[in-house]
Amino acid sequence: MAKFTFTRRGVLAGMTATVAAPYVLRVPSAMAQDGPIHLGSLTPLTGVGGNYGPSMRDAIAGVIDGVNAAGGVLGRQIALTSEDTQTSPEAAIRAARKLIDVDGVSAIMGTWASSVTTAVAPLCWENQTMLFCVSGADSITLLPHQGYIARTQPNSKLQNDVATKFMIDEGATHLGWIGPQTPFAQGNIDNMTRIGSEAGLEVDSLIYEADKSTYRSEVDTIMRSGADFILLGGYTADSTVLLRDLWQAGYEGKIIGPAYAVNQTVLDALPAEVLEGIFTWAPAPAIGSAAYANVARILGVEVVDPYSAQCYDHANLAILAMAAGGSASGESIMENLRTVSQGEGTEVSSALEGLPILADGGAVNYTGASGPCDFNEVGDITGTQFLFQRIEDGAAVDFSRN
Repeated sequence: MAKFTFTRRGVLAGMTATVAAPYVLRVPSAMAQDGPIHLGSLTPLTGVGGNYGPSMRDAIAGVIDGVNAAGGVLGRQIALTSEDTQTSPEAAIRAARKLIDVDGVSAIMGTWASSVTTAVAPLCWENQTMLFCVSGADSITLLPHQGYIARTQPNSKLQNDVATKFMIDEGATHLGWIGPQTPFAQGNIDNMTRIGSEAGLEVDSLIYEADKSTYRSEVDTIMRSGADFILLGGYTADSTVLLRDLWQAGYEGKIIGPAYAVNQTVLDALPAEVLEGIFTWAPAPAIGSAAYANVARILGVEVVDPYSAQCYDHANLAILAMAAGGSASGESIMENLRTVSQGEGTEVSSALEGLPILADGGAVNYTGASGPCDFNEVGDITGTQFLFQRIEDGAAVDFSRN
């Protein structure tokens, strides 16, 4: 298994899941309010991201169910309202507006596509609603969000750094990038060009129109460039068409695509020979950690996808931040996020572990299912690890370099 680690505290391994005893966090009566605390999940239940959204939502719900069963937070229960982005900015705006205006949520968790997060972010910071996302576009945390965005997904530059260096290490002499216009397309091209040029390699790129039935002309163009290792920059639907066209055109170089695009749907849609030898890469959850075991138990699975691991972290971070601040507001979550996720407090892997410590006046340092949850000044996660796989006989297997 080839892994590249970028972390300040490292990824915990070999831990077992911890189940806390039920308790009620007591707060002064003047601080307590009537009714539940409202939180929202906004995941792609349908559309391009529909393969991921349901389990992302369920990971959030499982955390909240556990906290409610243990007595809630700040003397109150938590009510979760889940909405569907449809992997569409327009639909996501409508859903976010409902969550904020009608449901009165303090935090929105789980936005996936970068275009969706970019669209709903202004609604969040204008209403002091905390937004937790798994989107990668660098531009997201450059928005004037006033601290109301926290991204658990490595930004696209870090992801592109890792993939490009992998391609070079695997013997590439001429790099290629091909994908649709997205918020991270040009940034990825520029980054790959910089890294490739520093290594003395040629780099070619091509941005295509999404939702086409064939990309044969684009394939012919990128093949004429001489690229011997191509990085795919699209999503599942267009990557399926592109990979078919590359195979039919007789492309003999290497290919790598993000695991969220070259996923099981693609493996089911294309013959094994079309996909043989293709690499994928993705931020990897903290496999072996207590938090990973917790979310696996919630979802009833053995293998947790990175997005569900991150959404488990979203819910725990929001709850712990509210408890640390003594308030259920989005502002309290924003102000106390780093208080509970980085520092010298007791290391915990769930809100169930951390809430009693906070109730006793202690401090916590949350380490999650996606790894250490340390954020920089603009809300970007500062550390994670990456997993590379290769498709062999129609299945993705962990890749080990000899």
